[in-house]
Amino acid sequence: MNELTSTQAYWLGHLFHASSRQLSLSEYAEEQGLDLSSLLAWEQRLVVQRVPVPPRHRPLRFVAVEVAR
Repeated sequence: MNELTSTQAYWLGHLFHASSRQLSLSEYAEEQGLDLSSLLAWEQRLVVQRVPVPPRHRPLRFVAVEVAR
């Protein structure tokens, strides 16, 4: 892999930070004051450029519940 440009490294760093903190990209972008669409666009751009990106944290959308009778 070639060296990353400073812009690639900037966005990749944000993606790794969001992943390591187990935050969704929307939560992370809001917390960091980043434009979510830019973060998503750079994630896709890096994938296309064959730069390994961290897995996204996807919170569970459904929670198991137990019904007491």
